[in-house]
Amino acid sequence: MSDARRTHRPDEQPEVGPARASFMNVPGSPVETRRQLLVKVAWMLLWMLYLAYPAGDLLHGGHSLGGQVLGWVCLAAFVAAYILLVIFRSTAGMKPRACQVIVATMIALAIAASFVLGGAFLTLFIYASVCLAIITPVRYALRGLAGMAALTAVTGLLIHAGTDNITTFALSAFLSGVAMTGLQRLVATMKELREARAAVAHLAASEERLRMARDLHDLLGHSLSLITLKSELAGRFMDAGKDEAARAQVADIEQVARQSLIDVREAVTGFRRPTLPVELAAARTALAAAQVTLEAAPELVDTWPGLANEEAGALAWALREAVTNIVRHGEGATVCTVTADTAWEANGERYAVLEITDDGRGPGKSQPGNGLSGLEERLALVGGRLETGPGVRGKGFRLRALVPLRTVSAPVAP
Repeated sequence: MSDARRTHRPDEQPEVGPARASFMNVPGSPVETRRQLLVKVAWMLLWMLYLAYPAGDLLHGGHSLGGQVLGWVCLAAFVAAYILLVIFRSTAGMKPRACQVIVATMIALAIAASFVLGGAFLTLFIYASVCLAIITPVRYALRGLAGMAALTAVTGLLIHAGTDNITTFALSAFLSGVAMTGLQRLVATMKELREARAAVAHLAASEERLRMARDLHDLLGHSLSLITLKSELAGRFMDAGKDEAARAQVADIEQVARQSLIDVREAVTGFRRPTLPVELAAARTALAAAQVTLEAAPELVDTWPGLANEEAGALAWALREAVTNIVRHGEGATVCTVTADTAWEANGERYAVLEITDDGRGPGKSQPGNGLSGLEERLALVGGRLETGPGVRGKGFRLRALVPLRTVSAPVAP
């Protein structure tokens, strides 16, 4: 999979391209652009196809010209209220009172149209019931939907719509509302999961910063205190004319400063090294934004408990690069699978294997880009290697990162 068009640094998280993100509308996520709002309204308007029943009644039901005009005006107002409710629910500054007024208007239109134009307009109660489920809290939803079903049945009885029609429309209104209530709970759960994933990634980053702060405190606190003491001692020796002793203290100061610089560099290197838990949480967020499902076992990060930091960091880089490729170049990908395993080579050495595959169109004839080449070099530094190619049955793209899984031997007792 070619990566020649990469414009981000290796330590940046992958982002979704603007052309693709403008059409994304993950359930439960806020609508951020006008184009996303138009796409959502277009999807919602597909459900208006069920208004063909009352529309057909207006065309072939023998209504007078005034009745037809009134019916079309009622349907137009009903659809406009429905669209307005979708827009209000999708914007950040949604006002609950305005939504309640809109739903009340839809219920009033359904009642009036049913009494004036006949039983065909009982269909409007189904839409009104769904909209009521959208704005009603879950603890009151069933009671509200039962009331809507009863209102549908009473209206049908008063206009003599027939037992079959009354039962059909009342039951459909109740069940459609219950289904929408379940969908609302599912959307709320998805939103909570996204927030939890973001919180996990934030906590992991905060924990890494705390570790860095502790390391720097432990490294520099002692070294700087020692430098201060030796500097004071060197000054006293110089005042007393003991030049050799002062030079010895200055040499010690230089040695301590050099060692402190080495320790700080090592600590910073460890701080910048990615970890599998953090990269896995970031991968979930990036792939969810790209509408790609991540399939990874929760215990994946604990597959190799004895893996050294350098090897674990190389595998984390591999996961980041693979996710970046899927988001940027994985045309048609809907599922990303991450698996962890252990493999034995012919020479008897054991390797930790991280495999990332997707179900997209695959790399085609493109050559590996700078990202994969850099990843191959990272793995080579720790004695590992990179394997890339088509996925299962030649579909998608597969990336396998292998690093040595060395066992640390226990010290021998004297």
